[in-house]
Amino acid sequence: MLDWRNFKQKLNMAKITLGGKETHTNGELPAIGTPIKNYTFVKNDMSAVQLADFKGKKVILNIFPSIDTGVCMASVRKFNEEAAKLSNAAVLCVSKDLPFALNRFCGAEGIENVTVASDFRTPEFAEDMGLKIAEGAFSGLNSRVIIVLDEEGKVKYTEQVPEIGQEPNYSAALAAV
Repeated sequence: MLDWRNFKQKLNMAKITLGGKETHTNGELPAIGTPIKNYTFVKNDMSAVQLADFKGKKVILNIFPSIDTGVCMASVRKFNEEAAKLSNAAVLCVSKDLPFALNRFCGAEGIENVTVASDFRTPEFAEDMGLKIAEGAFSGLNSRVIIVLDEEGKVKYTEQVPEIGQEPNYSAALAAV
């Protein structure tokens, strides 16, 4: 027998894959033009960083499951390299990792052009943004997503990467800045 509540809920979820196996997020990414509220994250030095700290700048949100995976590391490295070339823009890399793991990675890799932060204290971020992985091995972690915000904190571009093991479209994200 079909469970209509579960069916209806899945209609509002994004379908992604992990190693080719279908899974879902808890919702859909925010629409273009949507203002994003002022979330607070924990930086790798344990200090707080808020989206409001970037007011007046365009922001690339590089969101991913964990810094301890190859693709997540690659995205932070790539955006760190590209961030040095951006004017009036910032890159904020967000995962559920503890700040200690983020600090270890950034120190070892010389990451200094992006801000890395954890949303472990702000679970509503992934929930509200529709990017929380809802089932499977990575359940509860962030899916791989790029969101570009304009200077007023409104969504200008989004990408829900369809396969967690795939890198985001860097060119499209950078072009949106």
